[in-house]
Amino acid sequence: MELRLAGVTDTRVLKALETVPRDVFVSDPFLEHAYDNRALPIDCGQTISQPLIVGLMSQYLTLAGREKVLEVGTGSGYQAAVLSRLARRVYTVERHAPLLSQAEARFAALGLTNVVTRHTDGMKGWPEQAPFARIMVTAAARQVPEGLTDQLDDGGVMVMPVGDEGQQWIMRLTRTGHRLKTERLLAVRFVPLLAGLPGDGGTF
Repeated sequence: MELRLAGVTDTRVLKALETVPRDVFVSDPFLEHAYDNRALPIDCGQTISQPLIVGLMSQYLTLAGREKVLEVGTGSGYQAAVLSRLARRVYTVERHAPLLSQAEARFAALGLTNVVTRHTDGMKGWPEQAPFARIMVTAAARQVPEGLTDQLDDGGVMVMPVGDEGQQWIMRLTRTGHRLKTERLLAVRFVPLLAGLPGDGGTF
């Protein structure tokens, strides 16, 4: 009800949030807060987003159920699990190998067979599987990465936070041919989207 009052009105998104157990994706020290509407720390200096943001970003993608979705930034796996209830298949990429291993174990435990994972630089997306009908980025870039918009199908939608530490906005980009329509939707605060992999010269 709290999420509905805050703007998550899509019934499919609300059902997905209800059926994905958030406590499975939260670290033990924070289990008592698993169902609070707040972001929580996870390993590798990352966070699991608050349920409201997960719900709104999922709703912004306008998923009908048959889409092929790319998620950049697997993190705990919670957002990908929610998307798995809303789309045909979710391709999710993560630069932190320990986070990806944990997320894969959670997907297996929940029996999510339509989530495919890859350990890679998120800026590169998953070009071999492109184009994607929808792309969601769960870390903030200073500018929209062309390498990701190039993987968006005609008519496709990409949702991501854009900005620096001072000010970030959820942006929705819709591709029509070679044109991208841009909408600014919501002020947020996300961890930064970084290039490279930890240990190869990229920032941890």
